[in-house]
Amino acid sequence: MAAPLRIQSDWAQALRKDEGEAWLSCHPPGKPSLYGSLTCQGIGLDGIPEVTASEGFTVNEINKKSIHISCPKENASSKFLAPYTTFSRIHTKSITCLDISSRGGLGVSSSTDGTMKIWQASNGELRRVLEGHVFDVNCCRFFPSGLVVLSGGMDAQLKIWSAEDASCVVTFKGHKGESCCVTQAGLKLLRSRDSPASASQSAGITGILDTAIVDRGRNVVSASRDGTARLWDCGRSACLGVLADCGSSINGVAVGAADNSINLGSPEQMPSEREVGTEAKMLLLAREDKKLQCLGLQSRQLVFLFIGSDAFNCCTFLSGFLLLAGTQDGNIYQLDVRSPRAPVQVIHRSGAPVLSLLSVRDGFIASQGDGSCFIVQQDLDYVTELTGADCDPVYKVATWEKQIYTCCRDGLVRRYQLSDL
Repeated sequence: MAAPLRIQSDWAQALRKDEGEAWLSCHPPGKPSLYGSLTCQGIGLDGIPEVTASEGFTVNEINKKSIHISCPKENASSKFLAPYTTFSRIHTKSITCLDISSRGGLGVSSSTDGTMKIWQASNGELRRVLEGHVFDVNCCRFFPSGLVVLSGGMDAQLKIWSAEDASCVVTFKGHKGESCCVTQAGLKLLRSRDSPASASQSAGITGILDTAIVDRGRNVVSASRDGTARLWDCGRSACLGVLADCGSSINGVAVGAADNSINLGSPEQMPSEREVGTEAKMLLLAREDKKLQCLGLQSRQLVFLFIGSDAFNCCTFLSGFLLLAGTQDGNIYQLDVRSPRAPVQVIHRSGAPVLSLLSVRDGFIASQGDGSCFIVQQDLDYVTELTGADCDPVYKVATWEKQIYTCCRDGLVRRYQLSDL
């Protein structure tokens, strides 16, 4: 990937006034960084600023919320997108997870302020507070219906909630209450999520770190710091089995439909009639011990085990055979399940932890612990950077149609409009 360009996080506000300035830089691998600035020469009749760049940089295009800049010397080019709106009143502290409902009307988020809330996606107005977990909620997501929420917490409990009246309709218990050995990478990840003090407290507490919903949601998958991934029957509030016992914290999980060419193996026992939609599915586990594990969801059989450069924090499927996984030391691995020994490519933009990955249209969105959040699209020769977070980690990204939502350690939810591009 070309040398990453960076820009002042509040560039859109800074360049809205005459002679307003914003800094920018280019960081070619193995070379000295190049620094420059943007200056507003005035605001046009259409409300769009007229901006010039200092030597070494070129402004290719600008509108109210985006600017396309290149550094010809390093053959680098990026489009920067400012937030369309920012929600500051949902939580009082770091927001660790968020999701948007299938119809785009509601958002759900969890925070280190100890709360999980449902809010109006259009304006951030609070709708419900979901109370019942002990300690913090690590992950939350909507079921496909958009009417029900799945959450996992530090209390090792998995809960299902009604988005309409905030009632907890199901609680799953089964993950262990004592933690696995927490490695140095694990402590780094905890510290990137919280302050060092709370990280040391968290290190002794098991938690459910990620979840996945199978098809329409009669079954769900949970991944925990106790080293196990489990399959649950929502209708009967029961665990259908341990899918994997890794002996190492599972930081991220993804379920995806498998291409017909992939051998998922056969189950050793007849699957329960309560398993719905697990056939022809892959289960991906991002593990703390630097391993990325892929299983047949129904067969529980190993498809591959890939060893990366550091702890894996997150993973997602791009297609029936392509996947992405991000590590603590900043690598994004793209793998082909049909030949997983060598990566298709490894993207490395900084040494900051890769905290979330999300497939979008013909590409993906990634966020990192240094505040960067970017969209890579196959048909474009530049990366789109989602700005505003400065140096605070961006923990999670969610999309609905042409809108992108991010949550950050600074306690803000930012909403971006891809139509602004």
